[in-house]
Amino acid sequence: MSITQKLLERSQHKCELCGSDQNLSAIEVPPSDGSDDQSIVVCETCRSQIEAPDTMDANHWRCLNDSMWSQVPAVQVMAYRLLHALRTEGWPQDLLDIMYMEDDTRQWAEAGLAADDEDNIIHKDSNGTILSEGDDVTLIKDLDVKGAGFTAKRGTLVKNIHLTDNPLHIEGKVNGTQIVLVAAFLKKA
Repeated sequence: MSITQKLLERSQHKCELCGSDQNLSAIEVPPSDGSDDQSIVVCETCRSQIEAPDTMDANHWRCLNDSMWSQVPAVQVMAYRLLHALRTEGWPQDLLDIMYMEDDTRQWAEAGLAADDEDNIIHKDSNGTILSEGDDVTLIKDLDVKGAGFTAKRGTLVKNIHLTDNPLHIEGKVNGTQIVLVAAFLKKA
């Protein structure tokens, strides 16, 4: 019996991510040895978005709310990676926070992310301009700084910013206090 046939039987002839029964094919979940344990069955819609991440439709991937609980480690790994790629949407991060995987499965999932993470995080200001480590930015709105007891005024220059792991936030000093700022309220100076 071929690997594809084994996978179709395991998945009951449905996409293991979204449940569709149309245009199914097998894909390997890297790093993979080509076995059925390291492959999954997906529909054409899922496959095209996995192969071209810039075309991802976040609403299509709401199906991961169900598939992330699969007993198949390869499905869990793919669900984890897709949720990780979409985490800036908000709801995927909530699912990542509650997702459970065995330690070896989590290591497999994270192995596919480690190299990509550093390169894929892009910070943009309110105008869509890409921000870099050490740039200077200007606040475009008055911001209440919680815990510090002051308001950072519109027009304030923040020098030598530091980029964070979250593409929506940067760090910088305002009035001598290191704070996290929302990139959408900044423009590159």
